[in-house]
Amino acid sequence: MEYTQLGRTGLKVSRLVLGTMNFGPQTDEADSHALMDAAHDAGVNFFDTANVYGQSAGKGRTEEIIGNWFARGGGRRDKTVLATKVYGNMSADGAPVWPNHDRLSALNIRRAVEGSLKRLGTDYIDVYQFHHVDRQTPFEEIWQAMDVLVREGKVLYVGTSNFPGYKIAQANELAARTGRLGLVSEQCLYNLAERRAEMEVIPAAREYGVGIIPWSPLYGGLLGGALRKEREGGGSRSTGGRAADSLRDPAVRARVQAYEDLLAKHGLEPGEVGLAWLLTRPGVTGPIVGPRTADQLASALRAVELKLDKELLTSLDEIFPGPGPSPEAFAW
Repeated sequence: MEYTQLGRTGLKVSRLVLGTMNFGPQTDEADSHALMDAAHDAGVNFFDTANVYGQSAGKGRTEEIIGNWFARGGGRRDKTVLATKVYGNMSADGAPVWPNHDRLSALNIRRAVEGSLKRLGTDYIDVYQFHHVDRQTPFEEIWQAMDVLVREGKVLYVGTSNFPGYKIAQANELAARTGRLGLVSEQCLYNLAERRAEMEVIPAAREYGVGIIPWSPLYGGLLGGALRKEREGGGSRSTGGRAADSLRDPAVRARVQAYEDLLAKHGLEPGEVGLAWLLTRPGVTGPIVGPRTADQLASALRAVELKLDKELLTSLDEIFPGPGPSPEAFAW
């Protein structure tokens, strides 16, 4: 495993991030524990979750599974850089949202962090992330709430997810003026097929020393050999959800076919190349991978060792061109 600093901090994290969203609804507790053990065995030390994860198994269930794994001992908590998120409503599905039980008010942040700590069975969170931008709560209030948690030792670093570039700048400018460390990471939708983050989010993050953690690195399976699996009758996630919707567009389908044909010529696996490409991108700390099986984890791990030559990178850019440098791409 390779390691890097998280943004401008001294915190060392693995170049793959173990995403846990499937733990509970798609992967049972025993298999989830086995995957986390396998990740540690491979040197993955950065785990990502959220208070709302659990879906059909119940909100918070994913954090509970991780907490039960920590409780097994063996240095599991000490070896893990743990990231979780706050924003969403934690009421049961279909139940009314009580005022102040979601978003980023100081009151909900306090309530949410205590709930996460209890479910995770830990007394601190390494990276506490805002799951979505809150246009109704000023950052003066948000930073004040985080100051309390940092002083109490319940939170070490603060990150974001799904933030626009201007909000990253706004948050870190206020932090700098008031002597705070500010945001250190941003999780955003970023992959070969979806590169809009290169327009504003990634330039802002790099300017402020904020590490980029791409989610959906294979775009819901689109970049994981979706057409080959479709032909082979593979079913699974690769032909459902976002991938299926995208493949209905003939232009997207043609690009994905060109991508798969290119990699077949080189004897490479599409999913592994999709992850390896992200590891070449400036500002990227590491993509979030959400394996449901040991084989999927093993495939993701191989991507760290995969080196893409300049010719292949150029060919990938030709198939999936990015928006170009900012602001030149849209300014003139």
